[in-house]
Amino acid sequence: MELSKAVSWPQQTKSYIDEVKAEMKRVSWPSWRQVRATTGVVIAATFLFAAYFWVVDNIVNAAVSRVINYFSHH
Repeated sequence: MELSKAVSWPQQTKSYIDEVKAEMKRVSWPSWRQVRATTGVVIAATFLFAAYFWVVDNIVNAAVSRVINYFSHH
């Protein structure tokens, strides 16, 4: 590693951190109410998808089992 890169590293790091701080001040943060509402939607959607995939999995499992049983007994 070059000496100039080693010397400039602390200044580059400080500059990066300052830029991150400035950018974070410009972020529009959601309200607590918005956070709760979107969290509720995500949880509900997760359970709905889980139920859907459980039903589809059982249907496919039953169909595959019937096909296997049909060919294993003939």
